[in-house]
Amino acid sequence: MSSAPTGGRSQAWLWTLVAAGFFSQTALNLVRPVTTYKLIDLGSDATVIGLVTAAYAILPVVTAMWLGRLTDRIPGLRAMVAIGAVTLGLGAAGLALAGSILWVAAASAVLGMGHLVFTIAGQSAIARFSPNDQLDKGFGWFTAAYAGGQIAGPLVAGLLLGGTSDAATGSRAGAITFSMWLGAGLALMVLPVMLPGIISSRAGTQGAAAEALRRRAAAQGAAADEADAGKPTMSAILRRPGIPSNMLASLALLAMLDILTAFLPLVGEAHGVSPAWIGILLAARGAGTIISRGFLPYLSRRIPRRTLLMLSLYGAGICLAVPALVIDLPWATLVLLFAGGIFLGLGQPLTMSLISEAVPRHWRGSALAVRLLGNRVGQVVMPMAAGVIAAPLGPAGAIWFSCAVLVGSGLQKSLARTR
Repeated sequence: MSSAPTGGRSQAWLWTLVAAGFFSQTALNLVRPVTTYKLIDLGSDATVIGLVTAAYAILPVVTAMWLGRLTDRIPGLRAMVAIGAVTLGLGAAGLALAGSILWVAAASAVLGMGHLVFTIAGQSAIARFSPNDQLDKGFGWFTAAYAGGQIAGPLVAGLLLGGTSDAATGSRAGAITFSMWLGAGLALMVLPVMLPGIISSRAGTQGAAAEALRRRAAAQGAAADEADAGKPTMSAILRRPGIPSNMLASLALLAMLDILTAFLPLVGEAHGVSPAWIGILLAARGAGTIISRGFLPYLSRRIPRRTLLMLSLYGAGICLAVPALVIDLPWATLVLLFAGGIFLGLGQPLTMSLISEAVPRHWRGSALAVRLLGNRVGQVVMPMAAGVIAAPLGPAGAIWFSCAVLVGSGLQKSLARTR
């Protein structure tokens, strides 16, 4: 991606990134719901599942800012994308081999680190190579690839685990292990997509494309860069108007995805709903997300981003609070999760665009890293809190807690807008 095209030239770099995103997220969203079933088979309750879900974000919390600064300094990002995919594969392999809850937690932490490296490299490439009026398109397609993986991954998991909800069957244990290995293989499918670009970019890094990129960046960001000269420290980024509010929204949206993925299988297990049907329900959520992200460039040209973001927060918080109450009515649950996915899908790319535009161009990698750091803090704190809440209320309580945070973030934006 060091030789990403500029101006009217081909955007093959973006579609390469989209393809890599689909493979990596199919792997991730195959492995993560299956992890819940593995923990159930190991005798875990809702509190333990919440803690292991939080472990997924432990390593990213301490490395996100450093990785963001690294992406601002290095000219090419393809190798970093590939490294993230390999780390994802290692985490999935670790889960396949795990024989204890602690081992599952450690492998989940490696999985989370791989996801962070892949995501921050991909987002930084889009922020670097896309002009401001194309940010929604770039982030929209990149996150649409993520949503595609969020459809395919749970569907494959459900097919592999089958229609039984009986944790005692040996066949389910074998299917769980096979699912983890398949996830590792899918993550490694990113390599043939990305590695040819690394080879070609070595020859062209100092060439005409890089020079054109520098000229375009200078022309588009000169005024902001002169006004905001200095290092992109975390405190400086957080002082930019709108950054904390958009980080809260991003945190709430991503934590909702994690908690839904981790706790909906537990809700289904309590009601005798098979893993296959849970996979279909999670895929319906992903289908709603990919549809809304496909329409995002059209919507953002007609509706202010801030208004769309508030609609995302309120709509997702309301729609996703109901499925746990009606999970015994499969088709009603399917419709609600699909609708919730539509609203949920709008928010993440909007927060990326809003945060990217709120800082000078040469700060964007670091600003997106701060956003991801906030996301990962939320992915540690919220599953732990959700697990505690689920102890007296049941696993549905964890989902309701996340919905309350979404609506609260929407209220914060509404009040700020009124002021």
